[in-house]
Amino acid sequence: MRTPQSTYRLQINEAFTLFDAAARLEALADLGVDWVYLSPILQAESGSDHGYDVVSHTQVDPARGGAEGLDAVAAEARRLGMGVLVDIVPNHMGVATPEHNHWWWEVLRDGPESPLADAFDIDWEAGGGKLLLPIVGDNDWSEDGTVAHLSLANDRESLSYWDTRLPVAPGTGEGTPQEVLERQHYRLAHWKLGDDQLNYRRFFAVSSLAAVRVELPEVFEASHVEIERWFDERLVQGLRVDHPDGLRDPAGYLDDLDRLTGGAFVLVEKILEPGEQLPRWATAGTTGYDTLGAIDRVLTDGSAAATLDALDARLRGGERVDWAAMTHGTKRRVADTILRAEVLRLEREVRAADAWGDRYEESGGAPADTADALAELLASFPVYRSYLPEGLEHLGTAAERAKAARPDLAGTIDELLPVLGNPRQPVALRFQQTSGMVMAKGVEDTAFYRYSRLTSLNEVGGDPEVFSIEPADFHALMGRRQAEWPHAMNALSTHDTKRGEDVRARITTIAELPSTWEELLDKLLIFAPMQGRAFVNLLLQAMVGAWPASEDRLVAYMRKAAREADVDTHWTDPDAGFESQLAELVRNVVAGPASRAVEAFLAETEAGFRSNVLAAKLLNLTIPGFPDVYQGSEALEQSLVDPDNRRPVDWGRMDALREQAREPLSGEWDVEVAKTRLVREALRLRRAHPERFEDYRPLLARGDAAEHAIAYDRGGAIAIATRLPIALAARGGWGETSIRLPEPPEGSGGWHELLTGRAIASGEVPVGVLLSALPVALLTRADA
Repeated sequence: MRTPQSTYRLQINEAFTLFDAAARLEALADLGVDWVYLSPILQAESGSDHGYDVVSHTQVDPARGGAEGLDAVAAEARRLGMGVLVDIVPNHMGVATPEHNHWWWEVLRDGPESPLADAFDIDWEAGGGKLLLPIVGDNDWSEDGTVAHLSLANDRESLSYWDTRLPVAPGTGEGTPQEVLERQHYRLAHWKLGDDQLNYRRFFAVSSLAAVRVELPEVFEASHVEIERWFDERLVQGLRVDHPDGLRDPAGYLDDLDRLTGGAFVLVEKILEPGEQLPRWATAGTTGYDTLGAIDRVLTDGSAAATLDALDARLRGGERVDWAAMTHGTKRRVADTILRAEVLRLEREVRAADAWGDRYEESGGAPADTADALAELLASFPVYRSYLPEGLEHLGTAAERAKAARPDLAGTIDELLPVLGNPRQPVALRFQQTSGMVMAKGVEDTAFYRYSRLTSLNEVGGDPEVFSIEPADFHALMGRRQAEWPHAMNALSTHDTKRGEDVRARITTIAELPSTWEELLDKLLIFAPMQGRAFVNLLLQAMVGAWPASEDRLVAYMRKAAREADVDTHWTDPDAGFESQLAELVRNVVAGPASRAVEAFLAETEAGFRSNVLAAKLLNLTIPGFPDVYQGSEALEQSLVDPDNRRPVDWGRMDALREQAREPLSGEWDVEVAKTRLVREALRLRRAHPERFEDYRPLLARGDAAEHAIAYDRGGAIAIATRLPIALAARGGWGETSIRLPEPPEGSGGWHELLTGRAIASGEVPVGVLLSALPVALLTRADA
């Protein structure tokens, strides 16, 4: 199996097609990139800028360049010796425009008798034989089921609700549009009814993304016909699997994929909680959120936790955040509201589990409070999901937590455990699919926007309660990664990160100057509304991290973040007054009198920020596994949450930086040129000498400032980075601190520092000499 030494993620869409990607490959190869990594390219909803709403598995999206575009990428990659990795979406399909999705159209037209009915995870019985479509707006819905703005096509073969066309079952097209609608295999409903009445599985809470049952062999084959062609024709060398936790049987799916691709390189977008281990599936590993979290935390000053806790509590009126209680509350709220339909489907399957005898005849074969107990278990689940029989202990942990929180449900929870822990019970498998939905919506998409202590830690796959880790713990993690997952991906920015890597690098400086941050915050709060002060802290951290950013970008972020927090304003019930006050705060900070205070803070933290930028990137590029460079992140990556992080890349600027980065750095250095040179030298070294990245040995500093250095030898490539740079400067620098560099192999000519071009002797070397020009160093044998 061919494995990458690095990847470079490109977002493929109508504005940047596969043909554009093919034209970009030569520049990426010059940067040192080994494989190009493409966002989803199967046919998606018209106008989709991300591609995760696939409507057809039979072709590459014509709007993204089509088959010819993929051919062009494959041919150019082959010429340059590069591999091609493609993101695929097995869990769901886009159904927002039914006429564009042949499978969905046929199921809507023919109902449960359709040959394609089993392709989607639909509970027909719960809908009375009909599929609920919650697409009707507030002003078009009547409680009696009447829908306004409904029209019938002249051929009477389709209905339209505004611009949404829907099929008409054969022989049912006579009468008024409303009469025709009543005879269909679907029912139109008010959009809010999807929360608790939806009868098909979806992606999280997105009703326009219907889940696909790839656990069925015929559905797997039909939904992978084009993907199989890519490997048969050697167009693609690897796959990244989106959201495997939504699948009924991730392990079985990956086995099927391994067979279909002939054992190709496969990664999974699996979110691991701290301490959780990836199951031994047919995969090279995860897409790297675990290493992203470790990198951020080893660069964070743990001594600031108490001060920032106190600040957060002050902003909440003296109430300290209990992260476990907060996330339990947000997960339970999600289970009771936007994912209520999924809980009720679990309840129906529990009642059908045939495990209750005649004990609960009056309540349909299970305890009357079953739905309440299921929601409590989901809210208490400690990880995204289990994979029975693996992970049964997580169900036990959830049960103990749930019973502690709700003693009144203890009896029902105990009765549910044998059912939910039995992989032969369909409801146990569905519970596994559902727990990840509740976790994602309750934690990542809600609690992460409520907790503002230090928001560089509020990142996908991370636990904000873990404030920092020490270098020894980081080395232990990396040693295990080298031993267990040496070919997994290491991420630093992605299309899903809440904040780009260099936004987080700036926010990390707050942990070194917490009192200075509190002083700045107090100056800015006079421009803020009185409510939601903790959220204002989160917003201002994002603004400082993304500085300088346009008012439009920051207001768009503010609106999304505030509604995701779901406290003072909401997606379904926006508080226009509160959002207007926040927008005024943004304007005052960006261009008003508050901007001077922000710029003073930026000046005070600039050196620390520049150091953090390079340190995080060096670690990402050189630790066990292989690095992914998200498009444009060889320069500063100061994007905020999507869609901000999918903005077009200025490729001309990237080319100019790459040209400047060809020369060794010396004297005063520009942070973007330095970062680009670091990426270029590290990627080119990995590509030319992969054997120099096949080991992991910590190099321990000695001296008073030893805690500020993190260094390791990968087997011929040595990385040395500065951590806590502001505190280091305050203590007067490195002083007598040193690191012992190993003797390179005889005849290799010593060590060569790639960023500055200097020769470095082996033996005990002062860190101040190693890092005299830059806060990081990348060394390799001088014969490289």
